[in-house]
Parts: sequence; structure tokens; C-alpha cells
Amino acid sequence: MKIGFFSDTYFPQVSGVSTSIRTLKEQLEKRGHQVYIFTTTDPNALDPEKDIIRMPSVPLISFKDRRIVVRGMWYAYLIAKELELDLIHTHTEFGTGLLGKLVGKKLGIPVIHTYHTMYEDYLHYIANGKVLRPAHVKYFSRLFANHTTGVVCPSERVIDKLRQYGVDAPMRVIPTGIEIDKFKRPDITATMKTELRQSLGIASDELMLLSLSRLSFEKNIQAIITGFQEIALKMPKTKLVIVGKGPYRDDLEELVTTLQLTDRVVFVGEVPNDEVAIYYQAADYFVSASTSETQGLTYTEAMAAGTQLVVEGNDYLNNLIDDETLGKTFATDGDFAECFEAYVASGVKSNREILESKMHSISADHFGEAMLAFYLDMTAYYHEKALVKENDQKRKKIAVKLKPTLKKVVKKIPEASQKK
Repeated sequence: MKIGFFSDTYFPQVSGVSTSIRTLKEQLEKRGHQVYIFTTTDPNALDPEKDIIRMPSVPLISFKDRRIVVRGMWYAYLIAKELELDLIHTHTEFGTGLLGKLVGKKLGIPVIHTYHTMYEDYLHYIANGKVLRPAHVKYFSRLFANHTTGVVCPSERVIDKLRQYGVDAPMRVIPTGIEIDKFKRPDITATMKTELRQSLGIASDELMLLSLSRLSFEKNIQAIITGFQEIALKMPKTKLVIVGKGPYRDDLEELVTTLQLTDRVVFVGEVPNDEVAIYYQAADYFVSASTSETQGLTYTEAMAAGTQLVVEGNDYLNNLIDDETLGKTFATDGDFAECFEAYVASGVKSNREILESKMHSISADHFGEAMLAFYLDMTAYYHEKALVKENDQKRKKIAVKLKPTLKKVVKKIPEASQKK
């Protein structure tokens, strides 16, 4: 099968979407399929890049580290036609996502879409939420999704929201998998973890809480910092390490200063990909209060690294963390401190057998298998719909052709009656 991925985000831009695309590309290629990436230009991209087609783009307003394609429809179509694509998989509702749908329609092939982003959580970035409203998101999401062959939802939260929007296209929940070995990493020694902790000013008898994500308002790191103030008072031997970069860093640092936590909270900034696993393994607990995630790869990455989680729950996370040895979820921001303190006091330790049983469900292999099965199902569905449509059109053409003849027959019936 030849598959074209259409996305406004891809490496060297680092995000959950680009990571998901790369993981899926590797899994499909491992199974003998060919994958081509149709994406935006990027000043930091390597040239040339195998199987990557880049189209002219500009930085997106309010998200300067993201780009959106501005032209290239005909160019993309000609390449897709030459490649003889069997299926298109879009990963954005804008720019290249719309382009992918147009190319798919022109080629007469299925278009699968992954709904990665809960846009209602990001409206404040555009004119402080005064221009775009949830109603606009609902309308556009429904319009986009209902004009695709099928929709991939990373979690139950996404599929429930799309159903509320009125999406009636076929949908399936397929959580994004991760490369387990990249985080399990037996090559990371106790010495490496100790050295990292020492570089962060964390003593051997102190607990390290790790927050790792983009530093933006919707990640709700402010709730973790606020809750950590209470934790720091009751548990003096604890430190919070915040890894990541983003537009909200200055505000978070200001909050830390206001709460007089500068000696207990460490801002690391962005770290190289090959060092992320060391931070996970060096930490005692991974913490998060984000409510904007469609799934959240950092949760499964921390789990694969063997780190226990204390995070704000939702349907996906409550199902993922279904054993207390894996971690604990709390209901609201205000519950974080109490939940963390109680979980630490319980003394529950990680259980290797239970952790191993989770590995397949969050693995890239499982992700690839599930996505390929959906592709095959939706390809069959697409051709079945096309056949029904073709038969309907044939029946209409026949009806049009027969209409004059039927009129003549009907007209002759009274005449024949009168002759009798």
C-alpha cells in the first residue's frame, strides 16, 4: 500500500503530532508499505529528505513555531498521482489537511483523518478567544470530519467530543503508540541517573517530581506549581523539575518566585530527545494537571521508563492507570497535593509484571497494527460506498432514458381503452 501523510507539522518541528506521524511511518514501512510525507517548508529542515515533499508555507499566527502551507495544490496532486497513492491520511484540519482532501477526491482514493487537537482548549491564543468560539470549532470539525472516509481518535475523549459535534463518519479509537525501547533503556545506569539528579541539585534522599511538556497555558503546569507549594511545606525533601520550552515559561517562573519556591523548583528548558529517557528514569514521579490532551504521549513515555504517575485524570488516563502500582489520578487541580501526599505515604511500588503487561497496549507495534487494520476496513468501506453511488447513478440514468418511453406508454393506455 502507498500512503500519503498530509500534515502542517513534521520534523524538525517537534510535537506530539510529528512524533505520532514518524512512529506510524516507521511501523507501516516495517510492514512493507510505502509512506510519503506532504508537509510545510521549514528553514531548519535537511535538504534533500527522502520521501518528504515540502510545500511553501508561513509561520502560523499566534503559533510562531508552527507553519501553514500557502500554496502547492497542483504540485502535490501531480506528485501524488505519479506516486500512485492508494490512501491519504491527513493530520491537520487546515493547510495541508484541506490539500490532502482535495488531492484524495481528485485521485478517487480514501482519505483517513486523525483528530489530534482539542481546539476548544486553544481558542484563547486567537484574539483572546474573542473571534473564534466553541460553536465555530464544532461546525468546522463536523464539516471536515464528515467529508472524510474515516476518523482516527487518539482517545475516548476525542470520539465523545466529535459525536457531540455531530460527526457521523466512521470513527475508531486508536491511541498513539510509542517506541518502548527508547524509554525502557537498560543502558541508563544508576550512576547516570545520580549524576543527573546532582546536576539539578537533588540529593539522594529527596523525591524528584518531573513535569515534561510544552510550557503553555493549556498544559496547566501552574496548577502543579500551586499544588507543589503545599507539598513542599509538608514534605521538605521534595523538588519539582520542569522540562520543556514554550511561551508560558516567564509566567511560570514568576509564579514560582511569588510562591517563594525558587529553591525547590528547577526549570531545565528543552532537552535533546536522547536524554529525555534519563529524566524520566531519574524522577521518582511524573506529574501533570493538563486537561488539553487528546491522549498525551508523555504519560506513556514515563510509564515505559518505569516511573509512577500522579496526574489529573480523564477517561483515557483512568483506563491507562488501572493499577495503583502504575500511579494515581486525581479529579481536579485542587486535589493534586492531597493525592500526591497520600500516594507517596501509601508506599506503593512499581510492579514489573503489571508494567510489562501494559507495554504492548502502549507500544508502537500495537499502534501500527491497529492503524493498518483501520486502513483496510476503511478502504473496503470506501469502495463499497463508491459502488453503491455508481449503481445509484446508473439507475438514475436509466430512469431518465426510460422517462420519455414511459410517458408514451402511459399516454397510449387511455387510447387503447377507448378503442375497446
